[in-house]
Amino acid sequence: MMLFTRGAGVAAPLPRPMPLLPLLLLPLPAAAQEGASVLPGVIPGSTQGMTVKSQILVLMTLLGLLPVMVMMMTSFTRFVIVLSLLRQALGLQQGLPNRIITGIALILTILVMRPVGEAVWRDAFLPYDRDKSGLEQALKIAEVPVSRFMLAQTSKTALAQVAHLAGEPANLAPEQRGFTVKLAAFVLSELKTAFQIGAMLFIPFLIIDLVVSSVLMAMGMMMLSPLVISLPFKLLLFVLVDGWTLTVNTLVGSIHGY
Repeated sequence: MMLFTRGAGVAAPLPRPMPLLPLLLLPLPAAAQEGASVLPGVIPGSTQGMTVKSQILVLMTLLGLLPVMVMMMTSFTRFVIVLSLLRQALGLQQGLPNRIITGIALILTILVMRPVGEAVWRDAFLPYDRDKSGLEQALKIAEVPVSRFMLAQTSKTALAQVAHLAGEPANLAPEQRGFTVKLAAFVLSELKTAFQIGAMLFIPFLIIDLVVSSVLMAMGMMMLSPLVISLPFKLLLFVLVDGWTLTVNTLVGSIHGY
């Protein structure tokens, strides 16, 4: 098939574009077929026996697990649960969107986890980025401050229960437990602490709901929703006691030192 341009009475053929599909179907270089590392800089410290596919697979897996690691290995779980329970206690299902709740929890998590992040960055990531340590050594160094933080927030009961389920000996020190055991015990402790704080925040607003419901029933106004009447009183109480400051102080103060 020939393409022509319209000029001054002369039709000049245009070059036919080269198809890209045959180029994509060309075989890979011999180095990639033999299992050599074609991109040695993708994952430093792991250049032996890893092809491009393996490196990309590991990299994408780590990126996919990053949000889960942020939620499970930090205090984000505690913060977002408490803030969600506070929204439900106030009755602000539409007035306080999920993005606001998640943003506040994320900011508080960054504030609390800053010392741990600085230790991981200084002791693990910088030597790894400068090729002074391998990937396995960097992960072991980064595990130390993270484990220290998690053990400070983990109850002994939860740690013993998870260790028993994992089949580990009971006489091991908390620092000698496996990382998965410490992580599971930390998540259980975070859930327990979050529900405890949420229950304490729920009680004053629950009392307001009970009082408003009793008054409406005594007045015979049973068709009127108590939530419509109690919502202004809840907001007024929350503003008068400076509820956001108390909530943030309670959440940040519930983090034990490590």
